[in-house]
Amino acid sequence: MSIRLSLRIQERFDKLSPAEQKLARLILDHKDDILTYSATEMAEMADVSKATAARLFRSLGYADFNEVREQSREERNRTEPYRYSVAARSETRFGKSIGAHLDLEISNLTRTFEELRSDRLRQAAEIIKDAPKVWYLGLGPEEGIARHGRILMSRLRHDVTQIGLNQSSWAEDLAMTGPRDAFVVISLKPRPRILRPILEYARTTRVNTIILTDQTSLVWAQKHARVVLPCHVSSHGLGPSYTSIASAIRLLAVAFAERAGDQAAERLELIAEIHEELDDTE
Repeated sequence: MSIRLSLRIQERFDKLSPAEQKLARLILDHKDDILTYSATEMAEMADVSKATAARLFRSLGYADFNEVREQSREERNRTEPYRYSVAARSETRFGKSIGAHLDLEISNLTRTFEELRSDRLRQAAEIIKDAPKVWYLGLGPEEGIARHGRILMSRLRHDVTQIGLNQSSWAEDLAMTGPRDAFVVISLKPRPRILRPILEYARTTRVNTIILTDQTSLVWAQKHARVVLPCHVSSHGLGPSYTSIASAIRLLAVAFAERAGDQAAERLELIAEIHEELDDTE
């Protein structure tokens, strides 16, 4: 499926008619084999008219479906097929060049945002918008990513905290959570055992959990979270790549800011004024 088509659908989904949204969902659900169908066949599968299909592609900026298919072929031909686990040859164990590293990082980002559903992102942003408090959690290597996420979100709203900074005070931290709080968790394999009871406690406390994880952990994450944002994290070695995770964390903050509107903008201005008053930046 064309990456640009996927992104256009996500960006303009709310402006589409109900019938067009129905077809758009089907396209996203069949992203891997879109080239095997005609526009008429997809319209039949979505139970909409051929005219609806034509309107959808025009509203997304295409002349017709043939242009979509041509774009998809071009992207497929110039992009190496994605592999979650990259086999490590002895002579190229950690990536043989800057180009190899770049190609894999681009693949991770491309697949992550091509497959990210806009409705999931909207739901996560709404959970954060409605939450009395927002908590971020990352254990081990993910702690730094969680810290980055907390800082981004704290620039946009109040009551944003990172849980577990002092890992001897899990009980005290969890005691401060409450119903409707948002719990943003970044977790990749292998996971510390403490994470499972933390997530179970969050569920019994009616905290709304959002998990960012790798594609292979999707089923696990769905058992513990209201919203899962899966990311591709392949690397040539030294553990998973965090590029797409960090980008998704930023996208979540942007999605929240769009919904918070003036409130987020005013907080950004306030923080800028405080920095000016403190004279702590150049």
